[in-house]
Amino acid sequence: QVELVESGGGLVQAGGSLKLSCAASENTWRTNAMAWFRQAPGKEREFVAAITRNSGGTIYGNSVKGRFIIAGDNDKSTVFLQMNSLKPEDSAIYFCAAHQASATPYSDWYKYWGQGTQVTVSS
Repeated sequence: QVELVESGGGLVQAGGSLKLSCAASENTWRTNAMAWFRQAPGKEREFVAAITRNSGGTIYGNSVKGRFIIAGDNDKSTVFLQMNSLKPEDSAIYFCAAHQASATPYSDWYKYWGQGTQVTVSS
């Protein structure tokens, strides 16, 4: 069983930045695609960004394009989400997810999930 552990969440003012990390318990084909999703209270889970680790290919949700950057450290099987120009509407629990194929925005594809880390952006 693959374990994913997120870190880096917290409270930040609008316009500020945060960097989230997701560490996978194994660096294998089972975690070739890693992604971030988020869920705010009363809202559906939303795709944020994903990366295909063997190719470096990335995809982003429309609401974060140009502000967030996803990157991977393959030596440590860790994925980062650099969040810039944060807005109050970015406040949510951010979840890391992984599966064996390529990056996709569809949450049903992801087999492994972390427990989440809270991000709160004050106005």
